[in-house]
Amino acid sequence: MSRSIDYGNLMHEAMRGLIRKVLTDVAQNGLPGAHHFFITFDTSHPDAELADWLSDRYPGEMTVVMQHWYDKLDVGSEGFAVTLNFGDAPEPLYIPYDAIKTFVDPSVEFGLRFETQGEDEDETTPAAPPEILPSRAPAAPKATDVEPEDGGDGKDAEIVSLDSFRK
Repeated sequence: MSRSIDYGNLMHEAMRGLIRKVLTDVAQNGLPGAHHFFITFDTSHPDAELADWLSDRYPGEMTVVMQHWYDKLDVGSEGFAVTLNFGDAPEPLYIPYDAIKTFVDPSVEFGLRFETQGEDEDETTPAAPPEILPSRAPAAPKATDVEPEDGGDGKDAEIVSLDSFRK
């Protein structure tokens, strides 16, 4: 039996570790400067916790914004908990790292998109590596509960696959 290195899953693990480290710093020190996050996650993930009305409204995925108001950010090894404001109603959420589909910080034009394998694929199929969004434009969120106040520049992001950098 031949063995191979699963670079896709290793990249996913490393990038989720980066998100965990960033959120840990924010939990301890607050958001610095103009930094803020668009986080899209799978609301149907078995370990995701959110109010029933939110999961009914967003049955597949939801994008949340951590910017001006967030509370009780608690970062763990498997995911993070945070309370966000939805129309003047604070709601606690728990988001597992492996439920995250995109993580974007538009203030520095940084973003990650995680590809997941389809249900019809064999579980031994390596995961596609996460895509690093180019530094010139953030990814546009799909369903945002709290609109950013800066209005953005309306640019669409160009997705760059890590495969394009391989020789």
